[in-house]
Amino acid sequence: MAEGGEGPKEPEDEANRAVENAVMFGFFAVLVAAGIWLLGTMADIRKVQDCAAQGRRNCATIEVPERTR
Repeated sequence: MAEGGEGPKEPEDEANRAVENAVMFGFFAVLVAAGIWLLGTMADIRKVQDCAAQGRRNCATIEVPERTR
C-alpha cells in the first residue's frame, strides 16, 4: 500500500464514513427540531406577556375537553 493516503480506499473507511454521516444527520435533525420547538414556545410566551401587559386578566389558555354525544 502506498503511504500518505494515496492508496485505494478500504471498505471499512467507506462504512465508517456512512456511519458518521448518519450520526451527523441525526444530530442536525434533533437540533432543527429543538429550534422549532423553542421558537413555538417563545411565541406562546410572548402572546401571554402581551396579553398581561395590556392589563387583561384572562390571559391563560383554558383547555376544555370535547363533549361527546
